[in-house]
Amino acid sequence: MVQISETRPRGRPRAYDPDDALERATLAFWQAGFLATSLDALSEATGMNRPSLYGAFGDKRALYLAALQRYVEAGKEAMEAALNGGHPLREALKRVYDTALKMYYPPQAAPRGCFLIGTAAAAAVGDDAVRAALNNGLREFDRGFERRFQRAIASGELPLGTDAVMLSRLASALLHTLAVRSRAGDKRSELAATAAAGITMICANAA
Repeated sequence: MVQISETRPRGRPRAYDPDDALERATLAFWQAGFLATSLDALSEATGMNRPSLYGAFGDKRALYLAALQRYVEAGKEAMEAALNGGHPLREALKRVYDTALKMYYPPQAAPRGCFLIGTAAAAAVGDDAVRAALNNGLREFDRGFERRFQRAIASGELPLGTDAVMLSRLASALLHTLAVRSRAGDKRSELAATAAAGITMICANAA
């Protein structure tokens, strides 16, 4: 879960910022998917010609894997900020899902869902490295939820004996639902209501 700018370069910059170029490449992959995104599209998005792209990132696959890694790392940071802000469990979970929906529904643009799930799930079928990146990313989000549930158990917010691992998978499953259904065209208000209902179920035994 990471907010990415929608602005595009008007021409090739005199000097490029690798992180900015990777952000713009992510947007190109996000829009069309890994297979359908051409090198010409990546060159236009980043403002870099093909030799510069190859020199900075390697081939298209390497650039895509770097984009996935960047997205997962930024998503982890956003999740940790939402879950570790000292808020009660229900509010912390709401902040996670609100952040996700804000990112899945960019202003003045079509709903795009999650970059990781929306693009890597298809590319993973024939690519072991992409499959590993997808698996790692999903598990990172599982672990973020799990750590928060474990703290809730330790503080008495959730009763002893609560299965933090299973709750984390349910919380992640709700996140996946928001990601897929937003890309499919569901209204944001409907998914916000889905998230609220899911939080109520997950926190059914919370103090």
